[in-house]
Amino acid sequence: MSTRHILLGLLAGGPSHGYDLKRRHDERFPQARPLAYGQVYTTLQRLVRDGLAEVDGTDSDGGPERTLYRSTAEGAKELAGWAAEITPPAPFVTNEIFAKVVCAILATAGPAPTLGQVSTADPASSADPASSADPDPGPDPVPVPVPVPAADPVPAADPARYLIAQRAAHMARMRELTAVKTAPGADLATVLSADYALNHLDADLRWMTTTAARLTTLTAEVDPR
Repeated sequence: MSTRHILLGLLAGGPSHGYDLKRRHDERFPQARPLAYGQVYTTLQRLVRDGLAEVDGTDSDGGPERTLYRSTAEGAKELAGWAAEITPPAPFVTNEIFAKVVCAILATAGPAPTLGQVSTADPASSADPASSADPDPGPDPVPVPVPVPAADPVPAADPARYLIAQRAAHMARMRELTAVKTAPGADLATVLSADYALNHLDADLRWMTTTAARLTTLTAEVDPR
């Protein structure tokens, strides 16, 4: 969301100070990330700089003195233009879940893990000592490289296991949001916000189910070796 336009929208109802704007933002957008006070005041200063808001005195209200801000005519015009803009669908797919699936496939299909140092010890040296009593052992045997596994192998990436774990995390979040929207006294803003998030999470779940069923084909396309 555009913080500057959200603050302009909150200022449309009349002058307000930063503390109150932060509180009202968190109330109006309960499922959004709470605004930090520093972000509120930095944005207000930029709105004043750009002529979209101006200082409207101070207010103590029985506590510390706070600066009041109000929207200007240019600010109202800016807000109206932004609110009427069609939000374009994202031009690029920036799906972190998909990126992790592809990278897990690449990691799984990559070169075999290094086996560590190679031993050139004579295999016969570990045989039964009685066998060394042969009076005519013949020519020295050619040392045979023996691969020694690395002490701490890197855990293999598993796209299927990742999708299962991510699906479980999504379902847990959906249960939380359902509890939020069905809680006694939940207002409409909370319900609508939770519904928005639930619909997006549900779309993710359906995508993960489809992707899990196509992992073999995807693996062949991502790394055809």
